[in-house]
Amino acid sequence: MKKIKTIGVLTSGGDAPGMNAAIRAVVRTSTYHGCHVLGIQRGFTGLLENLFIPLQNHSVAQKISLGGTFLKSSRCPEFKTRKARSAAWQNIQLQGIDALVVIGGDGSFRGADLLVKEFGLPVIGVPGTIDNDIYGTDYTIGFDTAVNTAVQAVDKLRDTADSHNMVFFVEVMGRDAGFIALNTSISTGAEATMIPEVQTDIGKLCEYLELERRKNKTSGIIIVAEGEEQGSASAVAAKVKERLPNYETRVTTLGHVQRGGSPTANDRVLASILGHDAVVALLDGKTGMMVGVVNNQTVFTPFHEAYSRHREINKRWVNIAYILSL
Repeated sequence: MKKIKTIGVLTSGGDAPGMNAAIRAVVRTSTYHGCHVLGIQRGFTGLLENLFIPLQNHSVAQKISLGGTFLKSSRCPEFKTRKARSAAWQNIQLQGIDALVVIGGDGSFRGADLLVKEFGLPVIGVPGTIDNDIYGTDYTIGFDTAVNTAVQAVDKLRDTADSHNMVFFVEVMGRDAGFIALNTSISTGAEATMIPEVQTDIGKLCEYLELERRKNKTSGIIIVAEGEEQGSASAVAAKVKERLPNYETRVTTLGHVQRGGSPTANDRVLASILGHDAVVALLDGKTGMMVGVVNNQTVFTPFHEAYSRHREINKRWVNIAYILSL
């Protein structure tokens, strides 16, 4: 195997708090092992448009606490074509990049996998997505921060709900996964949780709210994942209002506020460990894999498994959330 002298690093897909900490770890670990680093701006788009910048240790100073990604990110549908990937490979060779670290989600790993299979480029992936739905790791970079952001918002909404006897329907991110919703619900003592993985009966939800009212509990928080089969929080609130016209309901969609902000300590530590281990893996000859953490141990999952399988929600936690809401 060719000796690795220059490592490229990019962030792709949706941004997640902690990505900068991961980039920092890649740069400083590479430097420690005598490797040069090139940052690729705007993800896979940067490979096509020659957006390469040299990174040294000082380049990532004071970046660990910043949200987002200073390398910028983008979604690059062109990369699905062989022509675009061939152009990217030409640019990679011209820049003298011997290996690549890709920080992102399942879509990013699909692109990374193609670079490995078609051109033999050594690539290691680092899971960076607030949804926490990547198979092969207990937690993804950005998830903890997103949950904490949602919890802080819901705590504030609870004050208003209690003051005015309102039921708030709070929509959190998670198009295909309910991890943010479930963790936020348990953390805030929400009255109900609606996630894509578990079918929700609007009739039973209304019966539950009526039972709560008979117990003189006239306010409430309902957490709705954006991918819930019953629709958005607004759609769910409308269905409840139709059945319970005397209820005063409000809808709050947290949206992209969950992506931003300074990463939590947990996300900074996770990103630092995974960024470090990604570089060490490349130097050890590993490729075509995502680095993750399972039971506090570093594990490696082939790209194909990481992007074709989804991490399953903990159904026991779903039941616990229900019991604690009663």
